[in-house]
Amino acid sequence: MKIPKQYVSCEEIIKGSRFLSELFLIESQEEVREKIKSQKKKYPDATHVCHAFICGKNAEIMGMSDDGEPSGTAGRPMLDVLKGSGATNLLVTITRWFGGTLLGTGGLVHAYGDGVKNVLAAAEFEEFVEKSGFSLSCDYQQYQVVKKIFENFTLYEVSEDFGELISIKGQIAQNDFNRLKQQIFDTTNGKVMPILTL
Repeated sequence: MKIPKQYVSCEEIIKGSRFLSELFLIESQEEVREKIKSQKKKYPDATHVCHAFICGKNAEIMGMSDDGEPSGTAGRPMLDVLKGSGATNLLVTITRWFGGTLLGTGGLVHAYGDGVKNVLAAAEFEEFVEKSGFSLSCDYQQYQVVKKIFENFTLYEVSEDFGELISIKGQIAQNDFNRLKQQIFDTTNGKVMPILTL
């Protein structure tokens, strides 16, 4: 499974109608609902804001909406393309501004399916890794040791706060956490112990 690295958008004009495809990284259905609400607020003049999404570590949660387009002409073709992409934790919205010419059901299916294909083609993906948050505190001497150990692991979103002690927060692949914890604990003679955070 892979997940998108960042937001991507692309646009197409088909027979006068403007189609704006946008891809978002999401982690839950709640996030999808919030994003759809904000998209509708952002484009109050749009005729439709259709969407499809897939999330969960096995891509087990999915949904879609035609948002007023004829049934089965927008959400379904969008979701079909997403299902074939081997990706999870992504939402694609396609915002349409009607240009005066009807596209017909076949034309709509193509427009919405192609919109998803185009935005996926423009996106960069990375392997989906289940991550755990962690934090630790250490003094300045231990910090050098800890930094050396960090070099053996892939860490994400690391932040460091330098005060009397140094506080470090970050994320690591779930199945690497215990190894990291053990190495830091052993090397600092039990003085530094990373703890899991939410």
